Order: sequence, then structure tokens, then C-alpha cells
Amino acid sequence: MRMTRTSQPKPTDRKRPVNLTLSEDVVAQARDYTANLSATVEDLLAGYIASRREARDTQLEMAQACVGQWNAVNDAVGGSFADEHSTL
Repeated sequence: MRMTRTSQPKPTDRKRPVNLTLSEDVVAQARDYTANLSATVEDLLAGYIASRREARDTQLEMAQACVGQWNAVNDAVGGSFADEHSTL
């Protein structure tokens, strides 16, 4: 799966402090790989948001395709089985 960001933070984006609770061991290990933990976490979080948005959009597209197929079946058979049993 290709992850693309739809909204990358810009250097001029306003920042705000937040509290995160992270394992000391994980933070110590992360410091070996990055000097800017905040930027790394922000980058990873932006990637996570983009992947969740893409998954949601894919699910919506699949649901819309299903509805279209179901409507085509109903049109082909002249309506829904439930139409014969409507109380309205």
C-alpha cells in the first residue's frame, strides 16, 4: 500500500504543545535515530492519518460500488423481494 499525505505540515504551521506518555526505553532508542523526536513523531502521525483516510476512502468506494451493484440487481429483476410484502 502506498502512503501519501494529503496535508503535510508546513514550516509556518502553528505548533502547540501536547503531552504524550511514551516508554522510557522507546524514547531512549529513538534518540539513537533522531535528534528531533517531535518532528519524527509528527511525521509518523501525519503518515498514520493519511493511511487511515485512504482506508476510509477505499471503504466508502467499495460501499458505493456495492450499492450500485445491488441497485442493478434490483432493476434487473423488477424490484426488491420485499416490495411484494410492503405494508405501506
